[in-house]
Amino acid sequence: MERSSYASRSSSELAAAASGGGRTLRVIPMRHPLGSGSTSSSSSPWWRAAVGRARAMGPLEWAEAALPCVAWTRKYRWKEDLQADLAAGITVGVMLVPQAMSYAKLSGLHPIYGLYTGFVPLFVYAIFGSSRQLAVGPVALVSLLVSNVLGGIVNPSSELYTELAILLALMVGILECLMGLLRLGWLIRFISHSVISGFTTASAIVIGLSQIKYFLGYNVTRSSKIIPLIESIIAGADEGKSNKRLRFLRASGPLTAVVLGTIFVKIFHPPAISVVGEIPQGLPKFSIPQGFEHLMSLVPTAALITGVAILYFTISFQESVGIAKALAAKNGYELDSNKELFGLGIANICGSFFSSYPATGSFSRSAVNHESGAKTGLSGIIMGIIIGSALLFMTPLFTDIPQCALAAIVISAVTGLVDYEEAIFLWSIDKKDFFLWAITFITTLVFGIEIGVLVGVAFSLAFVIHESANPHIAVLGRLPGTTVYRNTLQYPEAYTYNGIVVVRIDAPIYFANISYIKDRLREYELNLPSSNKGLDVGRVYFVILEMSPVTYIDSSAVQALKDLHQEYKARHIQIAIANPNQQVHLLLSRSGIIDLIGAGWCFVRVHDAVHVCLQHVQNSSSNALKLAVQASGELSDSVSTPKPEKQHRKYYGFFKNLWKARDYAHADGEVQPLLRQNLV
Repeated sequence: MERSSYASRSSSELAAAASGGGRTLRVIPMRHPLGSGSTSSSSSPWWRAAVGRARAMGPLEWAEAALPCVAWTRKYRWKEDLQADLAAGITVGVMLVPQAMSYAKLSGLHPIYGLYTGFVPLFVYAIFGSSRQLAVGPVALVSLLVSNVLGGIVNPSSELYTELAILLALMVGILECLMGLLRLGWLIRFISHSVISGFTTASAIVIGLSQIKYFLGYNVTRSSKIIPLIESIIAGADEGKSNKRLRFLRASGPLTAVVLGTIFVKIFHPPAISVVGEIPQGLPKFSIPQGFEHLMSLVPTAALITGVAILYFTISFQESVGIAKALAAKNGYELDSNKELFGLGIANICGSFFSSYPATGSFSRSAVNHESGAKTGLSGIIMGIIIGSALLFMTPLFTDIPQCALAAIVISAVTGLVDYEEAIFLWSIDKKDFFLWAITFITTLVFGIEIGVLVGVAFSLAFVIHESANPHIAVLGRLPGTTVYRNTLQYPEAYTYNGIVVVRIDAPIYFANISYIKDRLREYELNLPSSNKGLDVGRVYFVILEMSPVTYIDSSAVQALKDLHQEYKARHIQIAIANPNQQVHLLLSRSGIIDLIGAGWCFVRVHDAVHVCLQHVQNSSSNALKLAVQASGELSDSVSTPKPEKQHRKYYGFFKNLWKARDYAHADGEVQPLLRQNLV
C-alpha cells in the first residue's frame, strides 16, 4: 500500500481530525529557523562577535584585559586586605625558600636557580596572572621533567645543561602565550583526569626514590624509570658511609628541619652528611637565554625538547588552572583559563631572561596561601620580596644546609601526589577510568615520563573517539499520566506504541558516528521490543527521531539521513523529527531534508509527533481496508468482511489492530485521542 495518500497531510489538519468525541490535542507548529521571532546569531562568524565585544569595551575594561592586576588594585581595601596579604605572602615566602632550592636540586640544577625561578616569575605573574591566590614558582613535577629530558642530552654538571634549562623556560613561555592568545586552552580537556592522576602518582614514587640517595649516603642512578632506580639502590647497599652514629640523622631526614640541620652541621661538621655548598649572593642579572648556537647540532633532540615543553605545559596548565579556578570560586571572582595561560607564559618568558627554569602553580603553596587569608596578587609580590631578601642577605647561611634536609622537603612535598585513593575510587565507579589510571601509572614507572604520558594521552583520546563514534541511543516511552518521554531501560514502566519507535540520539551526528546510528535504527526496526500487553502489529511503521540532544550535524550525516529516508520509504516507514535546535533545523532545511521528509513531520515535542502518527493511522485505516479488498478482487455491492491477499494482510492487520486499540491520554490539561499504550 502506498502511504502517499496520507503522508502529505499537515499536522494541523490531522490534529483537527481526531475522532471519538474527545477534544483534540493542540499540536505546536514547528517554526522555521529563520522565521519571525528567531535570530540568525548562531550563523554569525565568530570574529564578528569578537569585534562587537571589543568595540563595546571601555578604556578601563581594556586595561583590565591587558593587565588583570588592574581589577584588584582599583578595588583594593587597604585596611582589610593588606594585613591578610602580608601574612600570607610572608608565610608562603618562607616556605618557598627551602622548597625552591630542593626542586632545583631535583631538576639537576644548582640550588640558586630554584631561588631565581621563585623570584622574577612571581612579580610578573602578579601583574599578568588572573588568579589572586595562585602561588607560582618551581614545583617537583616540572623539575623531574627538566631533569629527565635534559639529562638525556647533556651532562647535568655542564654549563650547557643550565643554559638549556633556561632556554626551555623561554620555549614553554612562548608556547603558553601563543595558546592563550589563540584561546586554545580547550585542547587540554582531552587529557583525562585519570591519566593525570596516574602520571603524578608514578612520578611521585620516582621522585621519592631519586632523593633517597641523600639518606643512604651513596649515589643512585639518575633515571625516570623505577627499575634502574631500584637496581641502583640495591647494588649500592654496601657502599654506604661507615659512620653508624650519624645514620639515624639521615634516616630521620623528613623530620629534620632545615634550620636544625644547618645548626647541627655548623657545630659538628659531620663528614658523612653532604651539604649544599656555596650559593652566589645577589639578585639575578638580566641575560639573554643561551644555547641557541647548540640547537643546530642538537636537531634530533630539538623536537624532543619541544614535545616535552608541550607535555609540561599540558600537565602544569591543568595543575595551575585547576587550582586557580577552585580558589577563584571560593573567593568570589571569575577566572579566564586563556588569560591564566597567557599570564603563566609571560612569567616564564620574563623569568628566562633572569636565569629561571620553567615555573608553574604549586598545589601545596597555593593551598597555604589561600588558608593564610590571601586576598589579592599582592601576596605574590610579598613572596617575591621574601625571595629577593634571601638572595641579597641570606645565601651565606644556606651553605651548610644538609642535602638530606632538602631531599626530605621534596619527599614530603610529593607524598601528597601519591593518589592511591583516586585509584580505589575509580575502581568502584568506572573500570574504564581505572584502566586509564593503571596503564598510565605502570608505563610511567617502567618506561619513563615521556612514554607514560604519551600512552596515557593516546588511550584517553582513543576512549574519546570511541565514545564519539558510538554514541548513546535510547528508545523512549511515555511516562504514565504525563506527556514526558524517557528511556525505557531507565523507566521500564514507560508506555510505547505498537508500530512506532521513538529514538533519542544523545550526541552530535557527524561522519564518524552516522554508520553506527543507522545500524542501531535498523536494529530497532528488525528486533521489536517484546510486549507483555496489547496487540502485536509485527513491524515498525513510524520512526520518530528526538533531536534535542543533537547539537551539530555535518554534511556526511545529511547525506546518510537522505539515504535512510529512501530506504524507509521503500519499506513504507515514515520518519518524523522532534525538537531540533535552531542550528540543526536550519541545516536540515537548507540541505532539503525537511522538504524530503515533509514539513508536516517536524514537531516541537515528541508527544506531538506520536499523536500525529496515531492520527494518520486512524484517518487512513478505512482507506487501507478498501485498498486491501480491491486488491483481493472480492468487492461486492453488499457490505461484507474483506479477505485480503497475503501481500496486503500485513497492512490490513496493522491498521485494524491500531484502530481498535484506541486509548485516551491527557496533555496540557486536555483530553487527547491516543491509541492504547503497551508496556515494554
